[in-house]
Amino acid sequence: MRAASLKLLALQVLVAVVAIGIWHVGSSVPIAGKYFLPEFFFSTPLDVFQRVVKLFVSGEIWRHLWITLTETLLAFVIGSAGGVAIGFWFARQPLIAAVFDPYVKMVNALPRVVLAPIFMLWLGLGIWSKVALGVTLVFFVVFFNVYQGVKEVSPVVLSNARMMGMTERQLFRHVYWPSALSWMFSSLHTSVGFALVGAVVGEYLGSAAGLGYLIHEAEGVFDVTGVFAGMFILSAFVLVIDWLVTLVERRLLVWRPQAAVGQT
Repeated sequence: MRAASLKLLALQVLVAVVAIGIWHVGSSVPIAGKYFLPEFFFSTPLDVFQRVVKLFVSGEIWRHLWITLTETLLAFVIGSAGGVAIGFWFARQPLIAAVFDPYVKMVNALPRVVLAPIFMLWLGLGIWSKVALGVTLVFFVVFFNVYQGVKEVSPVVLSNARMMGMTERQLFRHVYWPSALSWMFSSLHTSVGFALVGAVVGEYLGSAAGLGYLIHEAEGVFDVTGVFAGMFILSAFVLVIDWLVTLVERRLLVWRPQAAVGQT
C-alpha cells in the first residue's frame, strides 16, 4: 500500500514537472523566431517562483493570506454546516422538501457574480460580504450531496433497524449518518475550492486586502508575473485545506474499506 502511494505521488509530481517544463520551454526557447508562450502574456516559471519567494520573504503576503484564509474557512464552515443540517432535514421531511424544491432550484440557479455586489451593498466591503458569497457556493454543493446520501439509505437496512426497535435518534446515528458521510465528504472536497473562489471573487470585485485583491492589483498594471504568483499561492492554499479535509475524512470513515490505488 505504501509503495502504491509513493508511486501515485511520483506520477502526480511528474505531471507538474512536465507542465512546468512545457511552460519554461514555451516562454524561454524561441521556435522559428517566435515564442510559443510569449513572456508578456505568460511570464516564466522562474520569474513566478522568484515573485512568490519575494512575497513570502518580505512578509507582504501574510496579511493578505490570513484575510483570505479567514474568509475561506468561515464560508466553508458556515456553508457546510448549513448544507448538512438542511440536507438532513429535507431528506427526512418529504413534504418540506417538496414545498421548497422550486425555490431551492431557483436560488441555486442565480449567478453568484450577480449576488456579489448585492452582498457588498448589504454587508459592506469587509470580510462578511466575501463570506456570504462563499457560503452560497458551498451550501448547495453540500446540501444536494447530503440530501441524496440520506435518500440512498437501503430500505432493507431501514426495515431491519426498525424491526430491532431502533429509535429515530439511533437511526440517525447508526443508519442515516454513516450513509450520508461518504456523500458529504465527497462534496466537502469540492466545497473547499468553492469557498476559496467565493472569497477571492469577492476580494477581486471590491476589497483592500486578500489574495484576490493582490491578483486584481497585478492585473491592473499588466503584471502577469504577479497574477501567476497569486494563482500558484491560491492553488497551494487549496491543496493544504483539502489535505486537512482528507485527514478528517479518514478519521471519521475509518470503517470504510480502502479502495486500491488505480482501482476502477
